[in-house]
Amino acid sequence: MDVALLLCGLAVGVLVCTEVARRIDIPAPFLLIAVGVAASYVPQVPQVYLDHDVVLLGLLPPLLYAAAQQTSLVDFNANRRPILALSVGLVVFTAAGVAVVVHLLLPGISWAVAFAIGAVVAPPDAVAATAIGRRIGLPRRIVTILEGESLLNDATALVGLRTALAVAAGTGLDAWEVSFDFVRAAGGGVLVGFAFFLLVARVRRWIADPVTDSAVSLVVPFAAYVLAEELHASGVLAVVVAGLLLGHKAAVLQTAQSRIAERLNWRTIAFVLENTVFLLIGLQAWWIVEGAMDSDLGLGRIAAVCAAVVGTVIVLRLVWVFPSRYLFVRPSVDPDTGAPAPWTYTFLLGWAGMRGVVTLAAAFVIPEGTEYREVLVLIALAVVAGTLFLQGMTLPWIARMLKVPSPDPVEDALARATLLQQASKSALRRLDELEYDDPHEVVELIRQRLDQRNFAAWERLATVEDQEAPSELYSRVRLELLEAERRRVLEIRSSGTVPAEVVADVLAMLDVEESMLDVAAEERREIRVSTAGRRTGETCVDLDDQPAIETVEDPVCQRCLDEGLHWVALRQCLACGNVGCCDSSAGQHATAHFRDATHPVMQSAEPGENWRWCYLHHLTA
Repeated sequence: MDVALLLCGLAVGVLVCTEVARRIDIPAPFLLIAVGVAASYVPQVPQVYLDHDVVLLGLLPPLLYAAAQQTSLVDFNANRRPILALSVGLVVFTAAGVAVVVHLLLPGISWAVAFAIGAVVAPPDAVAATAIGRRIGLPRRIVTILEGESLLNDATALVGLRTALAVAAGTGLDAWEVSFDFVRAAGGGVLVGFAFFLLVARVRRWIADPVTDSAVSLVVPFAAYVLAEELHASGVLAVVVAGLLLGHKAAVLQTAQSRIAERLNWRTIAFVLENTVFLLIGLQAWWIVEGAMDSDLGLGRIAAVCAAVVGTVIVLRLVWVFPSRYLFVRPSVDPDTGAPAPWTYTFLLGWAGMRGVVTLAAAFVIPEGTEYREVLVLIALAVVAGTLFLQGMTLPWIARMLKVPSPDPVEDALARATLLQQASKSALRRLDELEYDDPHEVVELIRQRLDQRNFAAWERLATVEDQEAPSELYSRVRLELLEAERRRVLEIRSSGTVPAEVVADVLAMLDVEESMLDVAAEERREIRVSTAGRRTGETCVDLDDQPAIETVEDPVCQRCLDEGLHWVALRQCLACGNVGCCDSSAGQHATAHFRDATHPVMQSAEPGENWRWCYLHHLTA
């Protein structure tokens, strides 16, 4: 019963703290750790002792798997050089640097134990990178590198820790054995992860039930981790490889219902575990601090060692990222800007080195009886708290000071509209190839719905103030109608005249439609508070030949005026200056002008927008 009450208390604490953090607009990890530290000193709160097996086996695999599934394999591969430089090279570099500092400041500590604590505090945390990096709006390339680094660096650190402890125990490992152990751990982890991908991919081809498919997904991270560790390989790498590949192939391996269910399940699991992790970190504070105070070292020396190690991990990361940018990475052209990533991106990568629960759990792996073990565990806690609060809290301010752009909703909307347009074009080509009898004009209805979907995507780019776009009017009215429909269905459910299963199916249909309207409305709100003129997508000869211009003042669509129509947004032809309404307007006169004059490039004529669209190549810029 005590355990059950503790778990309920943790769950309630996590939910309350995350909601409070959302309302006061601060990252939830900061509030959760602070609350956990404060609670650890309250006598009525039971002491929580976080066992390393609970973290490394119970928490780490699902967290890594959830993060890996959300990570784009394409983006991961495109940034593999900086990811490997950080997840392998920087971990070893940091572990060695911390070992030197600890060996100098703690009298009589062996080099092996000093390197062990260095390996413990070396890897930044996947949870911290995701929770903070995405929330403050870092550029996607930086977030991808941080996530990729934190997915792999735990493997390097844990292998280094295991090797250091083996040396400290007097097993007499030499350089060749250390190298072989690392290669076996890395290679074995990759092979196990790939084997699980092949196995689950084959199984999923025979599974149509989304519940069964989700159950399979829940087993994968734990099974991959345990099997890899039993083979003395890296369980971390096995989970990451399986998650990356299964997430990348989900579109062809799973049904649509299975993908939706799995995505929602893992978002929920990640939310609960991520926030619970930060609360658990804070709850360790009392007994870790008390344990360190019992050592024969003075308070001043303990504080100095902790501060020195925190400073060392921060400085060494900054020292590493700038030389490695030019020696190992050699930054390529950023597709979003058309130029190599500026030095400000590199500085943010260096500053975003927050540690998390893996560091604390790895510290508990250091055997009982190791000299200064309690102080070493306190060092790990200090590094976690110090990097989260010092770096995590200042990261948004530094990003603003360096003027590092966050992902732009308008740019995303442009890319989305372009992609949908290209997808529809492919669908229409396939439609022309099919053979069918269509006495009821079903094909024409399909064409209309494809057009309506594309028009809605383009319409979200319209930012005319004080004017309700057709999609906004549709959403507002349809939401009112959905509420009326739901009330009537619930009335019928209460009467008991319709089977409960049928009622549940109808309510689910209404929920799906309402959720789609909510997502579209949220995207529209983001676009309305953001304007953009940055390059989006690929280029073509027509876009290169027609650069952006200053559009005419007070533009109007004359054909709409002549025909008594209303427009949503206006576009201007860059060849002749003709102004016409967009495809989400009733007249679609911009497209009509292209068909008549064959001028390929148009530009938005809306205030604050200068994006261009090529009709021939279906590209935006």
